[in-house]
Parts: sequence; structure tokens; C-alpha cells
Amino acid sequence: MTTLEEVILEIIKFRNDRDWEQFHNSKDLALAISIEVSELNQLFLWKGPKDVNETKLAEEVADILIYILLLAHKHNLDIPEIIHNKLKTNAIKYPVNKAKGSSKKYNEL
Repeated sequence: MTTLEEVILEIIKFRNDRDWEQFHNSKDLALAISIEVSELNQLFLWKGPKDVNETKLAEEVADILIYILLLAHKHNLDIPEIIHNKLKTNAIKYPVNKAKGSSKKYNEL
């Protein structure tokens, strides 16, 4: 099984082999994430939720994750740690007894 750290190292090697780090400032990585998310959304546009092309879906999700991991790496963010911390914050904002089965925002519960 490949670890997250191994995946990040593979992405960094791919980027560095092509001398692309010069283009990967935080602003442009954030814009790239947004653009790739738009491409993901386009796969679902005017279709039923189950009518998506799974191959293209996987490609867009990979593109999004690659840019997110590059941005996190650039800012020395520990992915498991920041996810864990966000889940703890959300557990407080969305207690099970109030949020279960509800799509309301935390300030509307």
C-alpha cells in the first residue's frame, strides 16, 4: 500500500523532473484547483448523478488532489493533521444530536 508521503514524493519528483516548480506559486496552485474543480463539475452538467464517465471522473479527482497536495506541501501542511483538526472543529459545530440527517449549516441547527 502506498502512503500519502510516498504519493507526495512521486508528485514532487514528477514536477521537479519537468522544472515546473517555478509555476507553482500558491496563487496559481489555488487557481488550478478551482479550474480543475470546474472541470469536475462539467462532467455532471446536464446529466443524472449516475451518468458520469468514471474514467474522466478519476482523472479530474486526481488532478484536484495533485494540486491540493502540492499547495499543502508548499506550506508545510501535514494533511492527516489538518484533516483531523478540521474534523474535531466540525464535531463541535455539528453535534450528532443536532446535525444527524440535517443539511442545515451549523448556525441554523
